[in-house]
Amino acid sequence: MKLIDWFKGKVTQLIERLKEPISLKAKLLIIALILVIVSGGGFVSYKFYDFTQNNPKFCVGCHLMQPAYDTWAQSEHKSLNCHDCHHLTVPEQNQLLISFVLHRPTQVPERHKGQVIVNSSYCNRCHTEGKAKRINKSLFHAKHVYMEQIECTECHGEVKADKSGLHHFLPTEKFCTKCHKGKQVHGEGMGGLACINCHTDRTKDLKPGRLKCLYCHSRDESIKKQLKEEATMDVRFFAPDAPTIKKAIKIVFDEKAPMQFYCYECHKPHTPGKVKPHSEDCLRCHTGVTKIGKHKVHLNMDMQCKDCHKPHVWRVTEASAKKDCVACHEYRSPRAFF
Repeated sequence: MKLIDWFKGKVTQLIERLKEPISLKAKLLIIALILVIVSGGGFVSYKFYDFTQNNPKFCVGCHLMQPAYDTWAQSEHKSLNCHDCHHLTVPEQNQLLISFVLHRPTQVPERHKGQVIVNSSYCNRCHTEGKAKRINKSLFHAKHVYMEQIECTECHGEVKADKSGLHHFLPTEKFCTKCHKGKQVHGEGMGGLACINCHTDRTKDLKPGRLKCLYCHSRDESIKKQLKEEATMDVRFFAPDAPTIKKAIKIVFDEKAPMQFYCYECHKPHTPGKVKPHSEDCLRCHTGVTKIGKHKVHLNMDMQCKDCHKPHVWRVTEASAKKDCVACHEYRSPRAFF
């Protein structure tokens, strides 16, 4: 009881003293002390907030994030901090903090497994409106991002079960087949190529243009130069290696040849057995050719159209007739064919 009475007495004395007038000096000291406490506390709070929101080292404070931190430090985005791309709500942040403090998890929570939590809107801030490499003029992105509303992370930053690919933003070579089922390549020597090795950012339908095919199938070095000059995706990230180009069959494309359409009109690398065209493929367009000259006779002999009409040139000339036609019969002028 004596201790309680003593405490009550001290409180009474303090209240009585507070009722006494405070000198100007005392008021200034109190105000200064309050300002120091508030400003100091505010500065510490700001530094703590800045560290948690803008410093990637805060994220690596959780040992589970070490692989992500290491791959980020080697990535194209190493000049950015984690929060420029990854955004969590306040409840999600608090939930992670409580989980980290109380449960000390040994693996990444389920919500984070196997995915990169980055909405396309954050990518567009830099790659559409900002100073990063623009995707505005890319037909690939126009179709997949703007028209079909596919999330950027469906193609970029794919993370596999073993964490390989984490913060590696270049698409994998066969990433297209995740959506385009059954589109594996059956072409001779083309099976291991990346999809973008053939499909181009220069045609509206994204199918390979003639130049893209001639990148490997021509000896003309100016074609490679032309493809590299414009800032499209064509050969900036994916290009066949030198051994693949060397093994590719070389052709001479004649700008005056009668056939001027895209290569894929005849060659079907995604269809087994259709990589190279056969006579039946030719006859789908040339329906009336069997009624002209000796075509029917030759086709009935199980000859292929390309036995006489050499691919990519097509015209039977006097010189070619003297070389090819005489393999079966004596020379006759192509003009006498009709």
